[in-house]
Amino acid sequence: MSLLRPLLLDVVPTIQQTSAMALGRLANYNDDLAEAVVKGDILPQLVYSLAEQNAYYKKAAAFVLRAVAKHSPQLAQSVVDCGAVDTLVICLEDFDPGVKEAAAWALGYIARHNAELSQAVVDAGAVPLLVLCIQEPEIAVKRIAASALSDLSKHSPELAQTVVDAGAIAHLAQMILNPDAKLKRQVLSALSQIAKHSVDLAEMVVEAEIFPVVLTCLKDSDEYVKKNASTLIREIARHTPELSQLIVNAGGVAVVINCIGDCKGNVRLPGIMMLGYVAAHSENLAMAVIISKGVPQLAICLSEEVEDHIKAAAAWSLGQIGRHTPEHARAVAVTNVLPKLLSLYMDTESSEDLQGKAKKALKNILQKCTHLPSLEPLLHDAPPNILKHVVGQFSKVLPHDSKARRLFVTSGGLKKIQEIEADPGSPLQEYINTINNCFPEEIVRYYSPAYSQTLLERVDHYQPVI
Repeated sequence: MSLLRPLLLDVVPTIQQTSAMALGRLANYNDDLAEAVVKGDILPQLVYSLAEQNAYYKKAAAFVLRAVAKHSPQLAQSVVDCGAVDTLVICLEDFDPGVKEAAAWALGYIARHNAELSQAVVDAGAVPLLVLCIQEPEIAVKRIAASALSDLSKHSPELAQTVVDAGAIAHLAQMILNPDAKLKRQVLSALSQIAKHSVDLAEMVVEAEIFPVVLTCLKDSDEYVKKNASTLIREIARHTPELSQLIVNAGGVAVVINCIGDCKGNVRLPGIMMLGYVAAHSENLAMAVIISKGVPQLAICLSEEVEDHIKAAAAWSLGQIGRHTPEHARAVAVTNVLPKLLSLYMDTESSEDLQGKAKKALKNILQKCTHLPSLEPLLHDAPPNILKHVVGQFSKVLPHDSKARRLFVTSGGLKKIQEIEADPGSPLQEYINTINNCFPEEIVRYYSPAYSQTLLERVDHYQPVI
């Protein structure tokens, strides 16, 4: 590195450019080498040359700055401290599209780490110029400018507002249908980073008439386009019932459900969460998810997926759908997810988050569920803290339903209830008493664990009449 540094000042331009490229590749390789570039006092030289030299050198110098900035906030701060941001912003106005692209790329890599670094990029006046760059004819410049705007928007509502004030949303929204998949990825990402912060920002994104256009991206052949489109819809849906309703009206729920069915793994995740956010707002919105056949699809995700965080999201969404009314709970319970949720909660291999979400979802659904055939399997496997909710639901339904009472006896439910050991005076014991009071006393006695022993003792003590 110490040998390369003097070559940056060589009289032959190609040697200058090649040495800068070599430094960039070294710095790009890992953070130790990037650190060495900073310590070697090479950055000020690059910044000075950025303003002076030809387009080829500018691209190479911007590449080095980007390669150093990408590794950590500390290294990005070193790039800011040497005055690079102002010079990079000047390069955004360069005549050469390659220089614009290289500068936008470096600025995006500085901004992506945290709000302070993003603010430094904003303060240097980069945002309006990046918005101009997304209007350039070159697709590569559009992509990198959209990516940089995404990195700038993600940290805080204030930074996102700066991007919006520069008129970015309208230009980004127009590019949703661009045939270039990589550009679509960045555009959708930038819009979701803006929409996530607040209701106002989400409404501004929606007002740019992204529906129903954005729904076509959920059918795209590119996995990342699908994922970023789902993420954008999720970020809009979570804010208010009105925004969720707008997505439902545009046919968004059904398209998201199809998208979840068509893909696997992390691409599914934002769609799974979006269904939960929509369902959480109100009974009607949860019913819209049920009518669009969202529950069976979430049940498939729960059993198919291997990653705990995706299962946890599916469990959470099912809980949000099932927690409203007995009708909602029944729609979830009939897909046979309750035993699955229970086993995920009980499984010691499950992550803490998955266990927590599965338990919460189970409780949410159980507290509304009156569909007894779905509850019955849980009587045999549930631990006491879940069992009390299951038994509680039986105690609500059985007093009013003679068919259910008969079925409860023949299926072995009543026998199981007699085997439960509950503390006297506990809610569980009260539920059991309520259930037992629904049946004739001799039937309850017959199914009690000690009954056969009592019968045998009566045989022993019986004196036949001869």
